[in-house]
Amino acid sequence: MASFEHIVSEITAALWGWPTIVLLLGTHLFLTIRLRFPQLKIFKAIKLSVTKDKDSHGDVSQFGALATSLAATIGTGNIIGVATAISLGGPGAVLWCWITGVFGIATKYSEGLLAIKYRVKTSDGTMLGGPMYALERGLKMKWLAVVFCVFTAIAAFGIGNTVQSNAISTLLNESYGISTYISGAVIAFFVALVIIFGVKGIARVCGALVPFMALFYVIGCIVILVFNAQYLGETVALIFKSAFSPQAAGAGFLGSSVMMAARFGIARGLFSNESGMGSAPIVAAAAQTRNPVRQALVSSTATFWDTVVVCALTGLVLVSSIIAHSDIDYSDGAKLTQYAFNKIPYVGSIILTVGLITFAFSTILGWSYYAERAIEYLAGKKLIKYYRIIWVALIFVGAVVDLSLVWNIADGTNALMAIPNLVVLLLLSGVVVAETRKYLWSGRLDDYDDTPVPRI
Repeated sequence: MASFEHIVSEITAALWGWPTIVLLLGTHLFLTIRLRFPQLKIFKAIKLSVTKDKDSHGDVSQFGALATSLAATIGTGNIIGVATAISLGGPGAVLWCWITGVFGIATKYSEGLLAIKYRVKTSDGTMLGGPMYALERGLKMKWLAVVFCVFTAIAAFGIGNTVQSNAISTLLNESYGISTYISGAVIAFFVALVIIFGVKGIARVCGALVPFMALFYVIGCIVILVFNAQYLGETVALIFKSAFSPQAAGAGFLGSSVMMAARFGIARGLFSNESGMGSAPIVAAAAQTRNPVRQALVSSTATFWDTVVVCALTGLVLVSSIIAHSDIDYSDGAKLTQYAFNKIPYVGSIILTVGLITFAFSTILGWSYYAERAIEYLAGKKLIKYYRIIWVALIFVGAVVDLSLVWNIADGTNALMAIPNLVVLLLLSGVVVAETRKYLWSGRLDDYDDTPVPRI
């Protein structure tokens, strides 16, 4: 088993080498510049995200699609993922994670736009879309669409399934002594109850769960930052310095190379916000929206909330806690978060437990939808019921296996899934610019796109 873990770790490290990092960050920067910094429209996008387009085509509201996307992205990557990045890459990983989020807003915008532009409708009226349809219809590269769906179906078992159940079971076991077998069984049971209702059921649950869980967790982070207020200046300075200078780690941190800080920060940033991975546009395609740009703006808010807000707060909490409390063991990402939140008298452990359980549970729901759409593209609906059985079974398996192996597998499959999607974004960036010019830059954001949605 140790040899297998070493092999997986080496493969993952190779996948997250400079070529992948340059491709991902390069795409973020390229789209940011070519689209004239869509990050500046974030407040308009937030307003649109809670505005209904009732007369538009789609299966769920724009907020429902956003909630499902946020449910899939705001998960253990925001909590355990950031902690793991710090323990492996040093405090500088927090800055790289945040940078990935800021520039990733442009990429998430582009993904949402292409999802609507190239979506299709089934005979029963269900909307389907995502990178696979953009590859097939926009680039005539069905073979790469198949590759993307294969990677999506595999990646889902890591980022959207086993990692999430593992995080819940580990926390409950270490905090309350609850058997990982019991946790795994309970999680699997409740997920099974929700996913049988499809995207509308998932969207309803996520729409109710996401605002509550995010607000609850953010308040907890703010409380810790109040306790650590005297260390915040040192925390911010350390994060910035160590992102570019390994010698600047200090404060008890082990030295970490700039490459390690960048690798783990960017990898965890992608794991957290999924900008460039190609997952979020799969559910964005189901949104009721009057034109592709409106949904693009709504989709971009997911990265803002996920990384620019939640991950940044987590990073500040963890690094400031390490500086403030010399007894915190930061070598274990999972335990680091527990130590930090336990510093809140009486309720710290409860805040972390509720936050992590709701984050992880909702992520499992969101990713179950992504995985099913990938399976449907590859083999039609006939295999979905069997895939659901496997999905629920692996929730239990993930709850009882070693975390380090699960994280390594998840990181590797994330990279494999992202590459075909980044090809789509780069080669179809001209389409994204044309649609943006038509609706956003010309002030016609309220216009309807009357182009008929193709039936399959």
